[in-house]
Amino acid sequence: SSTIRVQSWSFCIKSRFYDGKYTEQRACIKFCFKIGKNATETFKLIKLAFRDVSLSHCVTFDWFKRFKEGRISNEDDHRPGRPSLSKTNDTIDLVRNKIRNDRRLTVREVANEVGISIGTCHSILSNELDMRRMTAKLVPTLLMEEQIEHRIEVCLELKNRVSYDPNFIKSIITGDETWVYGYDPEIKVQFSQWKTANSPHPKKCRQVQSNIKAMLIYKQVLERLREIVRRKRPEVRKSKSWFLHHDNAPAHSALSI
Repeated sequence: SSTIRVQSWSFCIKSRFYDGKYTEQRACIKFCFKIGKNATETFKLIKLAFRDVSLSHCVTFDWFKRFKEGRISNEDDHRPGRPSLSKTNDTIDLVRNKIRNDRRLTVREVANEVGISIGTCHSILSNELDMRRMTAKLVPTLLMEEQIEHRIEVCLELKNRVSYDPNFIKSIITGDETWVYGYDPEIKVQFSQWKTANSPHPKKCRQVQSNIKAMLIYKQVLERLREIVRRKRPEVRKSKSWFLHHDNAPAHSALSI
């Protein structure tokens, strides 16, 4: 165990020398220059003090020359860093074209096709192209122009009716249904696309339910509904002025029964 402690202590001392050897030895070179030593004498003293971790002959003489010419700092000069060779205008245009052809590609897929790293690809999409991954907005159905106009007309008609009959809304009773899917529907994340901040939000029509769907015990449900209306809304039942609106009927094709 004593051998292990000695080896560990020796490793810590050597690591400390390696971590600060550059600035520490440059300070020593600067001190030798200040007291009148020449470059050869300075190198011998550095070699004597730091032994196997000392600066080389060329580096010692180079820094001695710098201090002799008036350099003050013994730190490295600031370096701007190596320029990125992959984030070029050609690469940015290539990424833009890949996204335009298929906006559902992932960052990894685009990076593999273009031949750049995932980090560079994500930086190009986020910073240079100002794109974000956005999920599609689910809408009940993708309507045609005339269907949209018809919906507006119906909404205006209902608004006008409420304006002169405030109790009209209270006479509406809504219902829903149970759907049985015969397949695995696509989730919203799987339909997400790359879009800029000013581009329109993608839309996806809600998928049509399976052909094996069935309205379950519909007659019994209506009988229970009639009894509940009789007990909880007797004034509506007596006037026979209430409306049953099912959520399964689109507004542009619903029929009054």
